[in-house]
Amino acid sequence: MGSFSIWHWLIVLLIVVMVFGTKKLRNMGGDLGGAVKGFKDGMKEGGQAPDADKPADTPSQVTNANAADKPNADKSTIDVEARHKS
Repeated sequence: MGSFSIWHWLIVLLIVVMVFGTKKLRNMGGDLGGAVKGFKDGMKEGGQAPDADKPADTPSQVTNANAADKPNADKSTIDVEARHKS
């Protein structure tokens, strides 16, 4: 009564494989392994922010204000205004 024999565990394993299928079990195992690896990597960093979370120093909008002031500037840029279709 205390513990299950090997036959009990094999029957439970067979039922789980029949219900979920081997492909889904393999995917769940891979997802679980990736989550554990990510957790361990996060614990190793110990509160240091990764570089990917830092915002880039790129401008959010490109303007052509300086091109009009320069006589030899490239004038091939066309300014347009985006409108919604109604």
